[in-house]
Amino acid sequence: MIEIDNVTFRYKTTDAAGNPRIVGGVSHLTLTVAPGEFVVLAGDSGCGKTTVTRLINGLVPHYYPGELEGSVRVAGIDAAKAGIGELAAHVGSVFQNPRSQFFNVDTTSELAFASENRCMEPDAIRESIRRVAREMDIEALLDRSIFALSGGEKQKIACASVAVAGPEIIVLDEPSSNLDAEGIKELEKTLALWKSEGKIVVIAEHRLYYLAKLADRLIRMKDGEIVEEIGRDRLRSMTEEEAYARGLRSLREVGLPERRTGNNTEAHDADRDFLICRNLSFRYKHSDHGIDFPELHFRRGAVTAIVGRNGAGKSTFARVLCGLERRAKGQVFFDGREWPRKKRAELCYSIMQDVNHQLFTDSVLEEVLLSMPERKGVSEKEREKAAREMLGRLDLLPLADTHPMALSGGQKQRVAIASGVVSGSPVLLFDEPTSGLDLSHMRQVGELLKLLREEGRTVLVITHDIELVREAADEVVRFD
Repeated sequence: MIEIDNVTFRYKTTDAAGNPRIVGGVSHLTLTVAPGEFVVLAGDSGCGKTTVTRLINGLVPHYYPGELEGSVRVAGIDAAKAGIGELAAHVGSVFQNPRSQFFNVDTTSELAFASENRCMEPDAIRESIRRVAREMDIEALLDRSIFALSGGEKQKIACASVAVAGPEIIVLDEPSSNLDAEGIKELEKTLALWKSEGKIVVIAEHRLYYLAKLADRLIRMKDGEIVEEIGRDRLRSMTEEEAYARGLRSLREVGLPERRTGNNTEAHDADRDFLICRNLSFRYKHSDHGIDFPELHFRRGAVTAIVGRNGAGKSTFARVLCGLERRAKGQVFFDGREWPRKKRAELCYSIMQDVNHQLFTDSVLEEVLLSMPERKGVSEKEREKAAREMLGRLDLLPLADTHPMALSGGQKQRVAIASGVVSGSPVLLFDEPTSGLDLSHMRQVGELLKLLREEGRTVLVITHDIELVREAADEVVRFD
């Protein structure tokens, strides 16, 4: 059982000047989860969902420092007094980015790692690995390099490593954010298995459609507090309009809209109205994975969604288009001229799938200013004003002086998006821009994409988020 009684927690962090700050967390939170219950935590980015999962697994307050009031009992243990190691015997955790929880370079060693640290007998560990591999259908992933796995396969290994250790409680933090449709179906099967085994499952999530049939309760949070509890029957009968009115993503799976595709190879009357890619090809070393596209056309002043399964080459295409792969072949034409690989940094701005790779400064404001080009006749004061206006459009202005690494995943995503928008680049490429974003901020991103379209910029969006495609895309290209 999980018992959270009148808990208030605030994170200790610093601003850009190094001054201490107390931010985020939860306020006067009371929540009880019974054995075998499946509970979904939902709400806006930064509402406190992740903090609840950290209270359960002990990362708060033992890893993330802060001010804690109230009591948390997990499996009869006082979580504030027990160490993370003691709690780990009862609680397994699956994070948004599975790479952040891997400690080994091969899959089988990773599956055994948690159990080995609990000093379980080697024969028992091997038997548990065989059982879990059979139940989760991952036998083909055993003895593989972690680095050779797709995003969905990494998520499977993260879930399996938790299952091998056999905890009675499992918490997950937005596990579907980087998965394609097939990966989400596999995740749903895993969650259903855990539910059938009577485990407590607590999952913080924005995508809700794959959880509607599994959840016993949905806890809706706002500003660190619980504002609504929705039971199983009400959850399953809730319409899309009712979910949207609560700021929740759809509880029903939505289909791809019928739109004109942008990858036809017919001759165009005005090539300067298109971003044209010809004979783009690339192969990774010692691998069959890569891309080979004879011709692609992307309309100028349009938002084109690029969809397809994980491993289809979408992110590789983005790297090649932006000139980041030296061994890539092919030509890129825009505005009536060819752009050699070394010049494409002037043409394209890419917002990566893992935005942690492109956050460099000590504050959110500085991060946006870093991407904003200096123009003759524009003062530093005017640049800062423009940067603050962009932060305001994405609900980031109160965080202007906060270190980017102190933000939630969704907030980091919006900082990277703001940086891309102010860069002024004629071609903007977004790789999963709504990963970790709630409904309102997904719609904000959609509005920004449409604004960029009105400015005449060419916008390419790699995404699994069909709700975003419905919201903002003019055209859809599918990579298979």
